[in-house]
Amino acid sequence: MIVLTLISAAFALLASLLFIRWAGEHAERYDASKPQRFHTGAVPRLGGLAITVGLFMGWLAAALSGQFGINLNVQGSWPQTWPWLVLTLPAVLGGAYEDITQRLSVLYRLGLTAFSAALACYLLGISLSRLGIPMLDGWLQAMPWLGMALAVFAICGLPHAFNIIDGYNGLAGTVAAMICLAIAHVALQLGDRQLAAIVICLAAATAGFLVWNYPRGLIFAGDGGAYLWGVVIAVASIVLVQRHNSVSPWFPMLLLIYPVWETLFSIYRKTARGVSPGVADALHFHQLIYRRLVRGVFHDDASRRMLMRNNRTSPWLWSFTLLTVAPAILFWDNTLVLMAFCAVFVITYVAAYMMLVRFKVPKWLRR
Repeated sequence: MIVLTLISAAFALLASLLFIRWAGEHAERYDASKPQRFHTGAVPRLGGLAITVGLFMGWLAAALSGQFGINLNVQGSWPQTWPWLVLTLPAVLGGAYEDITQRLSVLYRLGLTAFSAALACYLLGISLSRLGIPMLDGWLQAMPWLGMALAVFAICGLPHAFNIIDGYNGLAGTVAAMICLAIAHVALQLGDRQLAAIVICLAAATAGFLVWNYPRGLIFAGDGGAYLWGVVIAVASIVLVQRHNSVSPWFPMLLLIYPVWETLFSIYRKTARGVSPGVADALHFHQLIYRRLVRGVFHDDASRRMLMRNNRTSPWLWSFTLLTVAPAILFWDNTLVLMAFCAVFVITYVAAYMMLVRFKVPKWLRR
């Protein structure tokens, strides 16, 4: 695993450096008036492609090492690996095209992530066959097509959930890395080294990208990065639950509750205001933390102040995510406990959001 980690991280780091140096022209096309923009200057948004380079190199090393007499002890092979390479491409390339041109509509990007989801179900034979609720599990057993439809929905939706929380330097990347490591931890406990290697490579490639993304913000993951994280993590989560009956289906649900609930809550509040859920705004949880909690920064020029506030926002959300990742790792086989923690998160999120919206943040949190 250490070799794969070094390969993925090194290639992602170098690819990110190359994009920072040679691919900055497209960043000037990004609309500076967009409400979700919290940085100054033209920053390349091709970090997703850099992560993909590192990830694919790690996967290829795991798959082909045996042919060169190298034993990495990851149970990987080319027949097991090539489906993962293929299923990620539609979503990632579609996201990267949008990052470069700003011309791919939300509908087309949704279609490409759905295509990646359909490929995952077809190539890997995955399906959501249980949800940890007896009545619903009975329906899924009686109607296999329903489990496949739910799998497509989950794989299609998670990339856009990661895209929503990808607002500040290091935020979505660190959240994705923590989730990958949690999945790898459980997979290794169950002896599934092949699945563990898949997500460890993604975590390592993300770490290589984060060297340039946090705290300096020299490159962004963009839609391509968010879609890569979403597709791979969603597929890995479903595969883990499908392969191992001892893993509760609420384990990945608790791991992913932050981006998932952020998406569902955003849809609700926009619909309640009569606004299309596809319209971008600046009222997401992380954006409210930026405005209401992250205040005192160094007295410097405007761009420096914005960068410092940007960087100080992400740790708040990392801590929030850690409060879900930790119990998920501890109780990965206990459905009732995991469901309870999901409910606690939802209640805490809504209470914190209302507190921020109504300017009722305690003084000790604003210092």
